[in-house]
Amino acid sequence: MKRIASRVSQLHGEGALAVYSRAKELERQGRSIIHLELGEPDFHPAAPVVDALRSAVAAGRDRYCSTRGLPALAEAIADYLKRTRGVAATGEQVLVAPGCKMALSLAMMALVEPGDEVLLPDPSFPIYPSFTRGLGATPVAFGLEEKNKFQPDVDEIARKVTPRTTMLIFNSPNNPTGTVFSDAAMEKLAVLARKHDLWVLSDEIYARILFSGEYHSIWSLPGMADRTVIIDGFSKSFAMTGWRLGYAVAPVEVIDAMDLLVLNTFTCAAEFTQVAAIEALRDSTSAVEAMVLEYLKRRDQFVTGLNHIPGFRCQAPDGAFYAWVNIEDTGLSAEEVQRLLLEEAGVAGIAGAAFGPGGKNYLRFSLASARRLLEEALERIQRVSQHWRAAISR
Repeated sequence: MKRIASRVSQLHGEGALAVYSRAKELERQGRSIIHLELGEPDFHPAAPVVDALRSAVAAGRDRYCSTRGLPALAEAIADYLKRTRGVAATGEQVLVAPGCKMALSLAMMALVEPGDEVLLPDPSFPIYPSFTRGLGATPVAFGLEEKNKFQPDVDEIARKVTPRTTMLIFNSPNNPTGTVFSDAAMEKLAVLARKHDLWVLSDEIYARILFSGEYHSIWSLPGMADRTVIIDGFSKSFAMTGWRLGYAVAPVEVIDAMDLLVLNTFTCAAEFTQVAAIEALRDSTSAVEAMVLEYLKRRDQFVTGLNHIPGFRCQAPDGAFYAWVNIEDTGLSAEEVQRLLLEEAGVAGIAGAAFGPGGKNYLRFSLASARRLLEEALERIQRVSQHWRAAISR
């Protein structure tokens, strides 16, 4: 029998998609399901962005283009990062890819060798450890714990650095906890990276979805622009998930290496979506601000409601659009609570172990649904909570 390459066996999927598949199956059976499992905005791109796409297609902007992305888009991204988070980068330091996962994968392929060790949060986006293993490297997790308000313990991270450690990955705001790493934590992480000569992969896909303050990228700290790769894109902030458009910002030598990988894989991202993305970055209708304000209202509504349900405990997230809920006081496992909510209440959430062992006693709910649906979800969860109330009272 012909063999499958062993690296494939090191990859794992996403828990959200497995729950989504079961939820859709129940819907086909006629069940009412409230989808709180996927991190997909229920908004759509602003009208000027859609108009720009139509115009680009009509004008024949459907050809091969630069492997790095349209120069005009690269310059627009550099300007956008300067304007929105104070990152000083140039268009030469930008590479456009069909989605953030692809940008992430290219950066890791360019920088991670078999046998390396890669530091990453637990809990976190499950593709980080999955792709690390797929490259023949070892993921080394550090905890984001509730007792620390899900901030990283940099002393713990320092203890886990070995001569084989080459990269530190994190995202802030964090998926799934919604934590925005503090300035103090960022400064300590930068010191650690410089001391041990580490690459830093900063996943900033949720950087615009903040509920207070301004975003500070680790790129901007002293000595970090030469060792940091920013991953960002259009899916979350601009509600362009199906457009598949992301980008990396990195030192030119890293972009050169990633460019060679692009040439050997997908050639280029679609030209017409890149043209429309320039319009998205202008945000002429202030669509991003309006969307974040709505997420804030949803956060306050849903988190307050969750904390009134017996056995549930949830800290209000600082950013992104997720509620990370401690369920250990229900007396049930997170997997059992997930099952009860989906099968009996018609509410789809994700058991936290999908994001790492640190998520064992948690559920993640997405706030990317209308407030009326979130209110109904709370009512359904409240009704089903009788299943664990007896365990709480014992």
